Amino acid sequence: MTDNITGKVIVITGASSGMGEATARDLAAKGAKVALGARRQDRLDAIVSEIKAAGGDAVALATDVTKRTEVDALVAKAKETFGRVDVMFNNAGLMPLSPMESLRVDEWDQMIDVNVKGTLYGIGAVLPIFKEQKSGQIINVSSVYGHKAVATGAVYCGTKFAVRAISEGLRQEVKDYNVRVTVISPGAVDTELTQHISEPELGDQIRGFVKDIAVPSSTMADMVAFAISQPENVDVNEILFRPTVQPV
Repeated sequence: MTDNITGKVIVITGASSGMGEATARDLAAKGAKVALGARRQDRLDAIVSEIKAAGGDAVALATDVTKRTEVDALVAKAKETFGRVDVMFNNAGLMPLSPMESLRVDEWDQMIDVNVKGTLYGIGAVLPIFKEQKSGQIINVSSVYGHKAVATGAVYCGTKFAVRAISEGLRQEVKDYNVRVTVISPGAVDTELTQHISEPELGDQIRGFVKDIAVPSSTMADMVAFAISQPENVDVNEILFRPTVQPV
């Protein structure tokens, strides 16, 4: 399965932990060259050092995906270092669930800025490159909650529904450039995502639920590798996965 991964240059946001980190390590081990972006430079540097020590190839740049210039800079660094860009994995995300009546407007804004605008900035950064080279793949992260709206998750669900809509519209637009578009919707995965929930009782409840059933972050890495590894004339458009025991 690694034949279409080896040598590819893959940009990953939200790469300092969780699904982004796991995916970076996995793809690097399969022969990809990875460019990692996240806000925690120290953590990124440690991951890059470990990837290189294992024989992989990686660079990193501190990146806040809510700032378009920083996402552009991450993609530019990848191209400058490795000569091209083949895949953009828009992985960065926030999930501060809360009832609408709590009016946590700052958290609503954060989710829109990271989950929606951050994804758009990632798309915008690579699209001119992909158009020129007539190839590329954009992988966006939605969620099970991008398929089903739930109480306390209205805004989060809205952002993840938006990612799916953006991805499908994009897919239809980029056919002339031989660009593939994949959206991956995870269920409960063992990451830091639930730490963003500031509602005390709700946070404890969700963290307990996730702890009991979550699959490891490497599960996302497997899904990303599967989508990338397909022949260039195969466009895996959507993957939805959950722990087997997850009811929602």
